[in-house]
Amino acid sequence: MPPKVEKLSWLDPRTLWAARNGVLASWFGDPTGRTRGRWVAQRAAGGAPADKVIRRDDPDRFSFLVIGDTGEGDASQYSVVPGFLKVGKDTSFAVLASDVIYPVGSADDYGTKFFRPYQDYPAPIYAIPGNHDWYEDLGAFMRVFCDDAPPLTPEPAPRPLSPAWLRSLLWHRPRPDDGQHLDAARRLRQDPAQQGVQPGPYWAIDAGPVRIIGIDTGLLGTVDAEQGAWLREVSQGPRPKILVTGSPLYVDAKYEPCAIEGGGTVDDIVRDPAHHYVAAIGGDIHNYQRYPVDVDGRTIQYVVAGGGGAFMHATHTIPHVSVANVTERDFRCYPLRGDSLAFYSKLYGRRLRLRRFFTLTEAEAAAVIAERLGMPLTRTPGEPARITFRTRIVASLLGAGTRTTKFRLPVRKIYTQLFSPSSATHSPPFFKSFLRLDVSPESIRLRCHAATGNRAQELDPPVEDEVVIPLT
Repeated sequence: MPPKVEKLSWLDPRTLWAARNGVLASWFGDPTGRTRGRWVAQRAAGGAPADKVIRRDDPDRFSFLVIGDTGEGDASQYSVVPGFLKVGKDTSFAVLASDVIYPVGSADDYGTKFFRPYQDYPAPIYAIPGNHDWYEDLGAFMRVFCDDAPPLTPEPAPRPLSPAWLRSLLWHRPRPDDGQHLDAARRLRQDPAQQGVQPGPYWAIDAGPVRIIGIDTGLLGTVDAEQGAWLREVSQGPRPKILVTGSPLYVDAKYEPCAIEGGGTVDDIVRDPAHHYVAAIGGDIHNYQRYPVDVDGRTIQYVVAGGGGAFMHATHTIPHVSVANVTERDFRCYPLRGDSLAFYSKLYGRRLRLRRFFTLTEAEAAAVIAERLGMPLTRTPGEPARITFRTRIVASLLGAGTRTTKFRLPVRKIYTQLFSPSSATHSPPFFKSFLRLDVSPESIRLRCHAATGNRAQELDPPVEDEVVIPLT
């Protein structure tokens, strides 16, 4: 890590004010689709392929990495790097799925939050933007990943007193001098083997026997009509396909198919048997989840992979899984719900100065989660713990295993947006993760590797989940 790191805090009013564009878009209309179209047109005029397909010469058997929501630039991000480099040393490329840079995607943040941590990764890194990368209209992202794309020309001023006019008055824009350190930062990844130019914020990669398709869901988690038409077109054909998206389609035991402007959803395209999708991997939520969904007799693996560096989103608040015929027996997540509950119990105990009341051991947390979900223990850290009245009260207060509780402390929404980034990311365990996918003509082996910030996991990154996806 750099000798001095600014710890990102969402309690800081300056940070909240800088990250206001998502709220403004929801109030006054989302300009993301129009801006994205202008970026795509600019890249096309500059010679980017019209079909936005990156054609690589990888063999039929190769491997690549997927890592999501990385760019906080602090210990939680850098703790992933040793395992990422070790597991990925022989991979052909990596895909960064959502939120490359926090808090607002500034160009001058790329040095410590992208180029420095991954300077020793020997292969290209492709990326799709997350909502935080859009907080400055994607300018820095396009400069870094899309052949140093120049700034967009200013648009005509909107009609006075219109919603667009009100939005423009408050819209956050990059500083005039932002990016003055970008050229120096690029030198950290200047080897020719590390270079990979993208045709735009969304793209497809033909690698070996598969096509990997990355889509850009912008500020509010939707897809514009132009990108939707491209997605339908590029999804044609018998080649097995993997979707990478900034908005997961199954998450927290809920189905979120991702609307396309003008009609239809992204998942309609993924489920169409003519398109031959085998997996859909999404970032945005900062943990790992996997839902093997049966679609007319074939299984599509829906994966959440946003644990690459930002603060941890709790998993213990995920209710009993029963969605699209996926049950608790089929569902996988990391961290395990018991570990997540133990983590947040210690966090609340420390913050509220009630350690003896709130703090649950890993065994206590695992036991009460199993009771609340009506399932056997998935892992017993030592002897099974006795579930006491206090254990149940703490689990209820922290929202363990349920969507609705009459009274519970903020964990999933308010807490993770405010307190977690300022207090939960600076000391181990971090419960971070990344994916390695090994591709062959017959199958894809997907493995979720953990990174905790502890030495043992740096030396030997453990596999927390593994599944083999047949291609034939």
